[in-house]
Amino acid sequence: MAGNGPTDLEREVPSSYRTAGRLYFLLYKYIPMAGSYLAFVDFNPFQGIFKSEWVGMAHFRRIFEDEEIFKVIINTLYISFLQIVFAFPLPIILALMLNELRNQTYKKFLQSVIYLPHFLSWVVVVGISIVFLKSEGIINVLLHDMFGWNAIPFLTNPDYFKPVVVLQVIWKESGWGTIIFLAALSGVNPQLYEAANMDGAGRLRQIWSITLPAIRSTIVILLILRLGQVMDSGFEHIFLMLNPLNQDSQNVLDTFVYFKGIQQSDYSFATAVGLFKGMIGLILVILANKLAKKFGEEGVF
Repeated sequence: MAGNGPTDLEREVPSSYRTAGRLYFLLYKYIPMAGSYLAFVDFNPFQGIFKSEWVGMAHFRRIFEDEEIFKVIINTLYISFLQIVFAFPLPIILALMLNELRNQTYKKFLQSVIYLPHFLSWVVVVGISIVFLKSEGIINVLLHDMFGWNAIPFLTNPDYFKPVVVLQVIWKESGWGTIIFLAALSGVNPQLYEAANMDGAGRLRQIWSITLPAIRSTIVILLILRLGQVMDSGFEHIFLMLNPLNQDSQNVLDTFVYFKGIQQSDYSFATAVGLFKGMIGLILVILANKLAKKFGEEGVF
């Protein structure tokens, strides 16, 4: 019967690779989930996790009673919203533009240039940003020389924090994101474009009527997966951008968990916040997946 035997993909992948993949998810994804038990106890390092006092949902109630965490959640959601609105569509636009290039040498050169930032660590990206955006940095020097403006506090004024963070994400990850969309575009039947040309359709019309519908399912799947990370702003990135002048107003859930769990040794509460964050992401993925199926898309599962 169909569905009982191995799929074509399973036949192509060696059994040793499949075993290694299963072990990876078991060791690094599923077994660590046992640590979520920490969220339901008042952890005492001298007694251990399983001998610490059971407090049930007490730490989760603290989440809704803590005044600071509401501000942290709003910051997290706002940054995620900006990334979805501005950073998510850009790889699609870049892929469409690269797909229109006919000079393959120039196309490969541009691909290499825009992919490169992905391989830089956030330490390097933030370091470059500091060089450009500090008071005596390149941007402020140019603004002063060209327009006579005073130095703009990009790095210390909380109003500039979120735009700078989103621009860093765009510069670092947009090029890498185009890989998936270019792979999807490579599967579009060229005869569709030939037929469109014969019907007198221009390039923009072909993109709208042929190219975008061809990668719509890929866009939907990636958007669903992105919604699963809506409460995850990226610890390393945000932590490196924080300083004493913006930390109180620009803290996000990832850094909040670090400050509570590591610096203040409130491990149980930090675990509860992390578990709460994961549950929100899971709920959003399930809802978005159901919505996608209602509109005729395959969804993630």
